[in-house]
Amino acid sequence: MSRQRVSLRQELPLLVWLVIVWGALWQDFSPGNLLFGALLAIAVARLFYLPPVELSGRFNVLRAVPFAVVFLGRVVAASCQVFYLAMTQGPKVTNAVVAVPLRSHSDLMVTATGHVISLIPGSLVVEVDRSTSTLYIHGLNVRTGEDVLKLRKEVRDTEAGLIRIMGTKDELAALNQEAGNQEAAA
Repeated sequence: MSRQRVSLRQELPLLVWLVIVWGALWQDFSPGNLLFGALLAIAVARLFYLPPVELSGRFNVLRAVPFAVVFLGRVVAASCQVFYLAMTQGPKVTNAVVAVPLRSHSDLMVTATGHVISLIPGSLVVEVDRSTSTLYIHGLNVRTGEDVLKLRKEVRDTEAGLIRIMGTKDELAALNQEAGNQEAAA
C-alpha cells in the first residue's frame, strides 16, 4: 500500500506518544532508552501505514482543568454507584447498549470521547461506527427511556467538553451555535 507523505509536524505527536509509551512499558525513562524508543517509533511510523494524527492546533488549558476535575468527580461518583449496585442488586442490574451519535467526525475526537467514557465505571464503548461517528455504549443500570436520554446527554456533554478543549475551530463554532439555538428555543 502506498502511503502519502506526512509532514514531520503532523507526525510528531504520534512519535512523541510512541516514545512515552516505550518508556512506560520498560519503566525506564533514561536518555538511552528514550533514544532507542524514538528510533523504533520512527521506524514504525515510516514502515507501517498509520493514519496521521490530525490535530486542531488548539488546546485550551482553562477548559482542560475544570474538565479534569469534573471527570475525576464522575469517576468517584460512578465507582460508588457501581459498588452500591453490586452490593444491593448484584446480577439483577438492568443494562443497555445505547447508540450515541456524536457531533464531530474527527477520529481523534471520537477516540478521545470513547476513552473518557470508558474510563468512567459503569460505562463501556462496545462499538464505534466511524462512518457516522456513533458510539455504542454499554450502560449500567439503564432501565427507562429517561436513563437512556441521561446516558446520551452525558456522552454528548463529554464530547462538548473535549471540543472546547481541543476541537477544531469549525467544531467549536458549531457547538456554540447549537448552544445558542438551544438557549433561543428555551
